[in-house]
Amino acid sequence: MQTFKKEERLSEKKIIKELFEKGFSFYLSPFKLVWINTSIEGRFPAKVMITVSSRNFRNAVDRNRIRRIIREAYRKNKQILYDSITQPSMKMAFVIIYTGKYIIPYSEAEAKIILILQRLVEENEKGTR
Repeated sequence: MQTFKKEERLSEKKIIKELFEKGFSFYLSPFKLVWINTSIEGRFPAKVMITVSSRNFRNAVDRNRIRRIIREAYRKNKQILYDSITQPSMKMAFVIIYTGKYIIPYSEAEAKIILILQRLVEENEKGTR
Protein backbone atom coordinates (compact mmCIF):
# COMPACT_ATOMS: atom_id res chain seq x y z
CA MET A 1 0.00 0.00 0.00
CA GLN A 2 2.37 2.70 -1.22
CA THR A 3 -0.03 5.59 -1.52
CA PHE A 4 -0.23 8.99 0.11
CA LYS A 5 -3.84 10.06 0.07
CA LYS A 6 -5.37 13.28 1.31
CA GLU A 7 -6.72 11.48 4.41
CA GLU A 8 -3.12 10.75 5.46
CA ARG A 9 -2.16 14.42 5.51
CA LEU A 10 -2.40 16.37 8.71
CA SER A 11 -4.36 19.57 8.16
CA GLU A 12 -6.68 20.01 11.16
CA LYS A 13 -5.67 23.20 12.97
CA LYS A 14 -6.82 21.86 16.36
CA ILE A 15 -4.58 18.78 16.12
CA ILE A 16 -1.62 20.81 14.80
CA LYS A 17 -1.93 23.24 17.72
CA GLU A 18 -2.14 20.37 20.21
CA LEU A 19 0.83 18.70 18.52
CA PHE A 20 3.14 21.67 19.03
CA GLU A 21 1.87 22.38 22.55
CA LYS A 22 1.83 18.86 24.00
CA GLY A 23 3.73 16.75 21.49
CA PHE A 24 6.93 14.81 21.98
CA SER A 25 9.91 15.33 19.73
CA PHE A 26 13.34 14.15 18.72
CA TYR A 27 15.96 15.40 16.32
CA LEU A 28 17.71 13.28 13.69
CA SER A 29 19.82 15.59 11.57
CA PRO A 30 18.55 17.29 9.35
CA PHE A 31 15.03 16.39 10.50
CA LYS A 32 13.02 17.18 13.61
CA LEU A 33 9.99 15.06 14.38
CA VAL A 34 7.12 16.10 16.63
CA TRP A 35 4.41 13.54 17.35
CA ILE A 36 1.42 12.87 19.54
CA ASN A 37 -0.92 9.94 20.03
CA THR A 38 -4.40 11.22 19.39
CA SER A 39 -7.90 10.27 18.36
CA ILE A 40 -8.08 11.31 14.71
CA GLU A 41 -10.82 10.32 12.35
CA GLY A 42 -10.20 8.19 9.29
CA ARG A 43 -9.07 4.77 8.27
CA PHE A 44 -5.33 5.51 8.34
CA PRO A 45 -3.43 4.99 11.62
CA ALA A 46 -1.19 8.04 11.13
CA LYS A 47 -1.42 11.55 9.74
CA VAL A 48 1.68 13.45 8.70
CA MET A 49 2.61 17.02 7.84
CA ILE A 50 5.90 17.94 6.18
CA THR A 51 7.38 21.42 6.61
CA VAL A 52 10.42 23.19 5.22
CA SER A 53 11.56 26.54 6.58
CA SER A 54 11.27 29.54 4.30
CA ARG A 55 14.08 31.10 6.31
CA ASN A 56 16.52 28.50 4.97
CA PHE A 57 15.00 28.29 1.49
CA ARG A 58 13.76 31.60 0.11
CA ASN A 59 12.54 30.12 -3.18
CA ALA A 60 9.27 28.20 -3.06
CA VAL A 61 10.63 25.95 -5.83
CA ASP A 62 13.33 24.66 -3.48
CA ARG A 63 10.91 24.16 -0.57
CA ASN A 64 8.50 22.26 -2.79
CA ARG A 65 11.31 20.07 -4.16
CA ILE A 66 12.42 19.11 -0.65
CA ARG A 67 8.83 18.44 0.42
CA ARG A 68 8.32 16.21 -2.63
CA ILE A 69 11.49 14.25 -1.86
CA ILE A 70 10.50 13.74 1.80
CA ARG A 71 6.91 12.85 0.90
CA GLU A 72 8.07 10.21 -1.58
CA ALA A 73 10.50 8.70 0.94
CA TYR A 74 7.71 8.57 3.55
CA ARG A 75 5.21 7.11 1.07
CA LYS A 76 7.54 4.25 0.17
CA ASN A 77 8.49 3.40 3.76
CA LYS A 78 5.43 4.22 5.91
CA GLN A 79 4.65 0.51 6.22
CA ILE A 80 7.35 0.35 8.94
CA LEU A 81 5.13 2.56 11.09
CA TYR A 82 1.80 1.09 10.01
CA ASP A 83 2.92 -2.47 10.88
CA SER A 84 3.67 -1.42 14.46
CA ILE A 85 0.27 0.24 15.00
CA THR A 86 -1.80 -2.84 15.70
CA GLN A 87 -4.81 -1.53 17.60
CA PRO A 88 -7.45 0.15 15.43
CA SER A 89 -8.10 2.76 18.12
CA MET A 90 -4.43 3.77 18.26
CA LYS A 91 -3.83 6.79 16.03
CA MET A 92 -0.87 9.11 15.64
CA ALA A 93 -0.26 12.56 14.21
CA PHE A 94 3.22 13.87 13.48
CA VAL A 95 5.18 16.59 11.74
CA ILE A 96 8.45 16.11 9.88
CA ILE A 97 10.37 19.40 9.95
CA TYR A 98 13.32 19.74 7.58
CA THR A 99 15.98 21.92 9.22
CA GLY A 100 18.83 21.48 6.74
CA LYS A 101 20.40 24.26 4.71
CA TYR A 102 20.77 22.38 1.41
CA ILE A 103 18.50 20.37 -0.90
CA ILE A 104 18.79 16.82 0.34
CA PRO A 105 19.33 14.02 -2.22
CA TYR A 106 16.58 11.39 -2.33
CA SER A 107 18.82 8.52 -1.20
CA GLU A 108 19.88 10.42 1.92
CA ALA A 109 16.30 11.50 2.66
CA GLU A 110 15.01 7.94 2.34
CA ALA A 111 17.69 6.57 4.68
CA LYS A 112 16.87 9.23 7.30
CA ILE A 113 13.10 8.73 6.98
CA ILE A 114 13.56 4.98 7.57
CA LEU A 115 15.57 5.76 10.72
CA ILE A 116 12.95 8.29 11.84
CA LEU A 117 10.10 5.79 11.39
CA GLN A 118 12.02 3.07 13.26
CA ARG A 119 12.74 5.44 16.13
CA LEU A 120 9.11 6.57 16.18
CA VAL A 121 8.05 2.92 16.49
CA GLU A 122 10.51 2.44 19.38
CA GLU A 123 9.32 5.58 21.17
CA ASN A 124 5.70 4.57 20.71
CA GLU A 125 6.32 1.03 22.01
CA LYS A 126 8.02 2.34 25.15
CA GLY A 127 4.58 3.36 26.30
CA THR A 128 5.92 6.25 28.33
CA ARG A 129 4.60 8.72 25.84
